[in-house]
Amino acid sequence: QVQLAESGGGSAQAGGSLRLSCVASGIIFRINTMGWYRQVSGKQRELVADISSSGTRSYADSVKGRFTISRDNAKNTVYLQMNSLKPEDTAVYYCYANVNYARSYWGQGTQVTVSS
Repeated sequence: QVQLAESGGGSAQAGGSLRLSCVASGIIFRINTMGWYRQVSGKQRELVADISSSGTRSYADSVKGRFTISRDNAKNTVYLQMNSLKPEDTAVYYCYANVNYARSYWGQGTQVTVSS
């Protein structure tokens, strides 16, 4: 079993910053891709950013230039640095990890709220 524990969510002013962290624990010998998704009420969950085991990164167009994803393989941790936040970034953010033999796991979600 694998568990993903998220932290760092909360409230921020427009133009401010937040840093999300996600730690994977359990029976893990390899983490392939880790990433972050977000979901707004009434909409489908969407990819924000992800990063492969080799360090290749991808971002949603809406966050390019503002968000940065990184990982610490020794700690089984992925981070999302969110700068220049906008009210439209308000959502529940979910950590995602593809581990071992292509098994996928999700965190419980953490609320991010950005005020005008």
